[in-house]
Amino acid sequence: MKPIRRSKLRIALGKTYYTFKTYLNWYLGKEKFARRFERDLLPCLWFEHRTPLLRKLKDVDMWLQQNKITNLKIAVKCLDGVIINPGETFSYWRLIGKPTRKKGYVEGMVLFYGNFFPGVGGGLCQLSNLIYWMTLHTPLTVVERYRHSYDVFPDANRTQPFGSGATCVYNYRDLKIYNGTKQPFQLHVYLTEEDLVGEWRSTTPPSCIYEVYEKKHWITQEYWGGYVRHNVINRKIYDLDYQLINDDYITENHAIMMYQPFLDEGKK
Repeated sequence: MKPIRRSKLRIALGKTYYTFKTYLNWYLGKEKFARRFERDLLPCLWFEHRTPLLRKLKDVDMWLQQNKITNLKIAVKCLDGVIINPGETFSYWRLIGKPTRKKGYVEGMVLFYGNFFPGVGGGLCQLSNLIYWMTLHTPLTVVERYRHSYDVFPDANRTQPFGSGATCVYNYRDLKIYNGTKQPFQLHVYLTEEDLVGEWRSTTPPSCIYEVYEKKHWITQEYWGGYVRHNVINRKIYDLDYQLINDDYITENHAIMMYQPFLDEGKK
């Protein structure tokens, strides 16, 4: 987990390679991607979640978060109402497309190698995080997801387990979700004055209850002097009588910490 500093040329060549590889898969691969939209919502709500649009983050100017809201308003229009039929795959970036100034995107916060800086389209990870978290509470299958390599901000007011999001970089760090069920699912996403809100809906009501939790968590001090945070996320599945059906492994996260993992002495 020691940070690897690559040259600008190496980074540019890598991005070009993986971007082209993703385009080939989109247009020449065998996956059948979801592309149909319905304005009318499917009748049955499976899971709903919301996250605040504005948060006070250490050393982060609030204008970056205000701009993030502008970017989210554009992106949700590209996703809201999409139907994932059985056998189809939802691709976050294939539906949104490349965030550019021409489309109205502005500079928001972009994380890179444990730091943050302004970048066009910044802040869209909040949307991919939301969709990933909601998907874990459905029978849909996450087939491509990338974890954050750096833990940049402490756990102030965290309500979900560490590592329960999905980072996104156009177009090669995608969030892809496969519908292996026998019923269609519909994504409904929108903004209120205070929150980003999402729903997974379908044609039939939920047949089970999902509980996503952190099974294990630990921090290690590495030989190179830094700290790395680790955890394991599992999911319990219950029937409607709340009888446990299964307890499944979901993912394991490892992230380099960009802050000290200890409280000051004397503070509670």
